[in-house]
Amino acid sequence: MTVNPPQTNPSQAAAPGAKYNPRDICIVLPTYNEAENIEPMVSSLLGLVPQVRVHVVDDASPDGTGRIADRLAHDHPGRVSVLHRRSKTGLGDAYIAGFRDALATGADLIFEMDADFSHPVAAIGPMIVLSTDYDVVVGSRYVTGGSLDRKWSLGRRILSWGGNQYARLITGLNVNDTTAGFKCFRREALQRIPLDQVRSQGYNFQIEMAMRCQKAGLTVVEYPIHFSERTRGTSKMTPSIAIEALWRILQLRVLVG
Repeated sequence: MTVNPPQTNPSQAAAPGAKYNPRDICIVLPTYNEAENIEPMVSSLLGLVPQVRVHVVDDASPDGTGRIADRLAHDHPGRVSVLHRRSKTGLGDAYIAGFRDALATGADLIFEMDADFSHPVAAIGPMIVLSTDYDVVVGSRYVTGGSLDRKWSLGRRILSWGGNQYARLITGLNVNDTTAGFKCFRREALQRIPLDQVRSQGYNFQIEMAMRCQKAGLTVVEYPIHFSERTRGTSKMTPSIAIEALWRILQLRVLVG
């Protein structure tokens, strides 16, 4: 079940100590050529209250991202860990591997987010609070209070918004931001999703996960975020990838049902 965003003042929600007893919280960060972002990103995450741990899943980045992550893990034992994958087989594969590791190491809350600061680190606190009452918390661009970077062109905005509307129409999803890559899962919620059956990559991975959450009857809430354009490194998303994702949504309708 997907619910509307609660009428919550974000500044009040950002004080997790008032309502939430900190548990083991793991942030899964997939990386490929994020050498410029990984250290400042991990530093920002390690400064959060309540404390989180960071699990970097690196897809054999040729720019040395994996080596930087290893150094950070050495410098922050127990707080930072690294999974080195031998090749870049897709975002979905990277996330599934990271989710499995997070579950195996006892995480009670598992986040997925980008490593390039497009997702606001400051939203993690409010999302932790909301996880007290919901199985899945989605950092959403397309609910009241959510927004996109002004650097986005009109064409890109139309493609993103239109793609979300198309995905909702084809799949029957209730969530507004179907391709959101910023989510917080309760451990029990992630365990109810058949991760071994997830086949999608890229944009479609996020749509498939949203579909499987809905099919499992999980309670989902969308928390409004501002999505920022990366300032360092190179985006992995291209218009051709986004367009390809649109027709693959039809395959998802058959795969997930």
